Amino acid sequence: MKKIDSYTIKGFLGPYVVSFFIAEFVLVMQFLWKYIDDIIGKSVSLPILLELIFYFAITIIPMAIPLTVLISSVMVFGNMGERYELSSMKSAGISLLRIMVGGIVIAILTATLSLFASNYLKPKANEKFWSRLISIKKSDATLNLEEGVFEDDFNNFIIRVGEKEKDGRGIKDVMMYDHSNSDRTMFSLIKAEGGEMYAT
Repeated sequence: MKKIDSYTIKGFLGPYVVSFFIAEFVLVMQFLWKYIDDIIGKSVSLPILLELIFYFAITIIPMAIPLTVLISSVMVFGNMGERYELSSMKSAGISLLRIMVGGIVIAILTATLSLFASNYLKPKANEKFWSRLISIKKSDATLNLEEGVFEDDFNNFIIRVGEKEKDGRGIKDVMMYDHSNSDRTMFSLIKAEGGEMYAT
């Protein structure tokens, strides 16, 4: 390996690792914004929450890797251009493509890692993530219901709950629309002052 390649690769390592963790953090925050309201306060322990975040972080590795290569490339070659190292190398007769060989090798290795993550890591982590999330929802049947919002997650039923009780089962001011009739213009409305909801 020539000095120019080792210099470029050494320059890549720090920004590459930092960029990967920044991209992972930003994409994991998407998970937190989407699910944290449903999970926090529902008797979900911290280890289970960290396990969910870990599985989700693995599933987004293929999305974080392109951002990692882009950010680290901009940082490395931007710094080299700012310090006039690119100009010096070009004036010494080294082509830009030759200067970028170290970065290209890292990009190829990164593409291989992304392929491995997409084919092997992501499906397993995705399965574990959803099985864990569904088990949490089944342990607390009212987890996927929001107060005052019409939910259509149930087959042919639309449910609105006015209030959820803290025990995770009791519901109050319930309104259900039954759309199981094949004639979509006809539906049944069921109202109740209270009830219980649980998984069997």
